[in-house]
Amino acid sequence: MLKTTINLEPGKKVYFASDQHFGAPNPKESKVREERFIRWMDEIKHDAQVLFLMGDLFDFWHEWKHVIPKGYVRVLGKIAELKDRGIHIYFFVGNHDLWMKDYLEEEIGCTVFYKKQYFEMGGKQFLLAHGDGLGPGDKGYKRMKKVFTNPVAQWFFKWLHPDIAMKIALYMSQKNKMISGDEDKEFLGEDKEFLIIYSKEKLKTQKIDYFIYGHRHLPMVLDLEEKAKYINLGDWISYFTYGVFEHDFELKTFGESAKKLPHK
Repeated sequence: MLKTTINLEPGKKVYFASDQHFGAPNPKESKVREERFIRWMDEIKHDAQVLFLMGDLFDFWHEWKHVIPKGYVRVLGKIAELKDRGIHIYFFVGNHDLWMKDYLEEEIGCTVFYKKQYFEMGGKQFLLAHGDGLGPGDKGYKRMKKVFTNPVAQWFFKWLHPDIAMKIALYMSQKNKMISGDEDKEFLGEDKEFLIIYSKEKLKTQKIDYFIYGHRHLPMVLDLEEKAKYINLGDWISYFTYGVFEHDFELKTFGESAKKLPHK
């Protein structure tokens, strides 16, 4: 099991955020949420040592050889500013931006992950992942992800003109419930939540203090066995929640939540 160890400096914190889905439902409404996220990054930059962006920063992202999606200049610029200040930035590819390649690494200096990762921070053990496709079930999505990540499918898609490709992709991203997550917004119970089941199975063989995921859009901190915690970071569409770790983990809201936080 490969693990990255981060030695926290005195007074410094680790921040986590997920599922911003910038670009949705349209550029005008997205820009309001982008501005709120930028204000949050401005606030945390003074004490952040590490920022984990846990996936689906964009509602759709694809990199051609010489083209990236239009927009997001201020968001990307602010991330670059944080990196230039010496803040380590780790980006987990989600199911909406899974066609990310090397742009964020080469232009900003982020470290990009395509699968779950293990970290040790402040003497605590973390398992971090966007969360899509982990655990039992969810077979329809897993089959679809195999198609999206298939090299042949990707080769054909990249030859579409970007205007056509983006129009198709954004439509699918928002209208297909399996992709958008609209069919999966309520807490199903511990015995039916794939990521909770997955975390409990991991605890049988590994010592993990914090399981931190995005994907489900439901902000939640749940106590598991062995004093471990299951954490879902929520989103920046309805909840505007984020995680912060210094000596312990806290789930917080930036400003007013647009939706009542789930009772869990």
